[in-house]
Amino acid sequence: MHSGFLRLSHIIGDRKKGVKPLVPVSRSTWYAGVAAGRFPKPIRLSEGVSVWRASDIDALCRQIEQQTEA
Repeated sequence: MHSGFLRLSHIIGDRKKGVKPLVPVSRSTWYAGVAAGRFPKPIRLSEGVSVWRASDIDALCRQIEQQTEA
């Protein structure tokens, strides 16, 4: 379980930096999911910086895991 906040690259991964995804989707799929309400909305720290609550992402990962088990 994570605490604090996560940047998008920590959620969907970054192959160039070797960061493995928590939710393996593309950037465009992620933002489409945010717009549709499937994924949590970001918190805007500044004009160019958005973060997500780690607890929201952990809950999303648990939800996805439960759906794949069903």
